[in-house]
Amino acid sequence: MQLNRSTDIALRVLMYVAAKDGRRTIDELADALAVPRHHLAKVVQRLQRLGLLATVRGRGGGVELAPTALRTGVGSIVRKLEPADEVVQCDEPPCPLRGQCKLRAAFRRAHEAFLRSLDEMSLADLVNEGNGPVLLTIGWSPGEPGAR
Repeated sequence: MQLNRSTDIALRVLMYVAAKDGRRTIDELADALAVPRHHLAKVVQRLQRLGLLATVRGRGGGVELAPTALRTGVGSIVRKLEPADEVVQCDEPPCPLRGQCKLRAAFRRAHEAFLRSLDEMSLADLVNEGNGPVLLTIGWSPGEPGAR
């Protein structure tokens, strides 16, 4: 299963903010994660609307984890961020095999198993036990698609 780019960035933002104490600015996050500032701001806004991040405006402002974010399951986060589309599209244009094809159901089961496996870990699990410093080094290399 593949996550869309916004979900990938959202998980990186949550891990980065969780691994550091205090508030992080949008500019710091954009630089650390090598993500365009404009795109990152949209992701942060969505995470704030979902109740995973708290934002503070003005001097000394920034982004911090919402109080319950560390206990949130990764599967729950992904479900909120990913579109509910099917893994394979059988309807547009209509596939002539869709009446007897078992592929769609197999992909649906695989997708559900993928999300259930993510349900077994929380955001805290992603940054605990010494993983925090390693997570802070993850990002796109300069020159890769998506780099600032």
